[in-house]
Amino acid sequence: MDMTSLITLLLIGMAAGLLSGFIGIGGGLLIVPALIYFMGLSQMAAQGTSLALMLPPIGALAVMNYWKAGEIDIQAAAVMVIAFVAGGYFGSRIALALDPLKLRLAFGIVMLLVAIRMIIQTSRALWAP
Repeated sequence: MDMTSLITLLLIGMAAGLLSGFIGIGGGLLIVPALIYFMGLSQMAAQGTSLALMLPPIGALAVMNYWKAGEIDIQAAAVMVIAFVAGGYFGSRIALALDPLKLRLAFGIVMLLVAIRMIIQTSRALWAP
């Protein structure tokens, strides 16, 4: 790995970590597009790499701070982890079977829909009488 790639990956990781810890976004929202556009990875390679990197830090350091603050619902997390593991398995199987361009399009549509919904809801709350 050359120095430019190393620095780029460090910057992507730092930005994703800061945003994940600050506003709770899934790191993949930033990491996947960054790996595609700055590192030249395919959509599938970017998604797989994003999932691989999130396993240790999310399972340890980020959660620890929320635990200490009493801001984790363990029962909800336990229920969701079961569904998340199953969903992750089947979702990755589906993604790997799709055309990479269709997968990228689906990823972009999901990000756009979530962004539009958040903007509308927040705008209503800010300017509500």
